Amino acid sequence: MAESVSDSSVAADLAAMTEKLTKVVQRLRPGSRVENIVRLTGGANQQMWSFDVVGQGDALPVVFRQASSWNQGAEGIMSLENEAVLIGRAGKAGLPVPEVYEVLKPEDGLGSGYLMARISGETLPPKILRESRFATARSKLAGQCGEVLAGIHQLPVGDLGFLRKLTPAEMLEALYQEYQSYEEPRPMFELAFRWLRDHVPADPDTLALVHGDFRHGNLMVDESGLASVLDWELAFLGDPMADLGWLCVNSWRFGNIDLPVGGFGTREQLFKGYRAAGGQSPDPQRVRFWEILGTLRWGVMCQGMAASFVAGHDTSPERGAIGRRASEVEVDLLRELVPIPERRAFNAGFA
Repeated sequence: MAESVSDSSVAADLAAMTEKLTKVVQRLRPGSRVENIVRLTGGANQQMWSFDVVGQGDALPVVFRQASSWNQGAEGIMSLENEAVLIGRAGKAGLPVPEVYEVLKPEDGLGSGYLMARISGETLPPKILRESRFATARSKLAGQCGEVLAGIHQLPVGDLGFLRKLTPAEMLEALYQEYQSYEEPRPMFELAFRWLRDHVPADPDTLALVHGDFRHGNLMVDESGLASVLDWELAFLGDPMADLGWLCVNSWRFGNIDLPVGGFGTREQLFKGYRAAGGQSPDPQRVRFWEILGTLRWGVMCQGMAASFVAGHDTSPERGAIGRRASEVEVDLLRELVPIPERRAFNAGFA
């Protein structure tokens, strides 16, 4: 059967990328070559490629993190060059992150991105939460997440001028402005914004490094537990409790709603691990604020992905599918903010 024009184009693009990557990896290992290159699934904001660097001894397993064209310069998403610097800082402090091997240069012709170590493990929540081989990992994962988050929040980053500074009130206002820009009113979102304005906490005494997206998909897990923390592009300086609240958002529980920490653990386990690693004692009410803001934030992010899909900026199936999940967030907010008796009375009106 003759190869289609589309298949020929994809093959040509992949061959061109391989040729360019070969020149990059030869800065790491002169005379080496690129083999087994494949596009990885996931990565809503960036593209990910896996390949092996072959030519000197054992093959070096590598992941190429490449900026997507649709979100270049998007507000709140740091450049991959800066992300590589931040990951390097975390690695030097002993935190579980992949080693950064090489940052792309303009003359490489591959846009913005970097090469990093390919860590063995799993990021898919259904496997992590249900497969028997991860049973031991699940039993300790919430505590490990607390320990690692405490380490992140204690990282010295005062010299990294590219990090944004955001107070709780500023984050709430920025989220509201984003929501307004989509011109799609949602009553439950409006209720959540009102609740959050009524409960916004005071600014923390000290702004700490916040990962910004510490949750399933960005956590590499192996049979012994947390192996690596990925995707630091949303990091900023702010209230460290934001990371704890975000990790507890119901969307990351994947049906295990009685285990608020990623569907694998309790808040008590998370807080205990956080304190054990030198973090401040978490205030449950402050974490609750960030959990509700995180729930709403995910809903607004879904709105944004739907808007991008509808406008034709990014018509990938992943973006369209995630965009539809804004309705799930409305259910989560209803459960969090509307007392059960009031919900029953509301539902009775439709009986």
